[in-house]
Amino acid sequence: MSELDANARMTRITSRSRHVSDDPPVHETQPEAVPYGGQRAGDGGSRRYGVNQRMDIGRVAPEAYRAVAGLESYVQRNVDHTVLELVKLRASMINGCAFCVDMHSRDALAAGESSRRLFAVSAWRESSFFDERERAALALTDEVTRLGEHGVSDEVWDAAAKVWSEKELADLVVAIATINVWNRVAVTVHAQTPTEV
Repeated sequence: MSELDANARMTRITSRSRHVSDDPPVHETQPEAVPYGGQRAGDGGSRRYGVNQRMDIGRVAPEAYRAVAGLESYVQRNVDHTVLELVKLRASMINGCAFCVDMHSRDALAAGESSRRLFAVSAWRESSFFDERERAALALTDEVTRLGEHGVSDEVWDAAAKVWSEKELADLVVAIATINVWNRVAVTVHAQTPTEV
């Protein structure tokens, strides 16, 4: 994808109330929805963010916000979009991020994903809807997101390394880490899920 195409995509995503742009997002159609602690149109720098929103990360720490947005831009360019949305949805479910579950399920549906597969993400191990690569990505997502004392098991890593190239696996790890950053920001600041889309 050319830099011009990437910039056009960023503009489209930002206008859809997303977090991918290098600039904190500005919402013109959903003023009550502040993604991942981003900026709202008409906020005017006030400290009011929404009914339960604690902070506007994009305004308070714009350089940090842009750094995470840079990671997001990288994974958008380098990870299969179907797998990426499954990973984002799964991590967001585990982390209890309502804003992210809503956003990524809507994004996946808009991209043509089936609602049955999206519902099955919550019970992916028992579902027959996912292929070997998707299952490996979901298993890795589970272990990276719930990173415990022993880290990611050799069993899960080896299964992923079997079906993903080394570069694809590296990009997948970065994608999982990135959605976990977004989840933690959104949950911490109480990012508000839009009531209307």
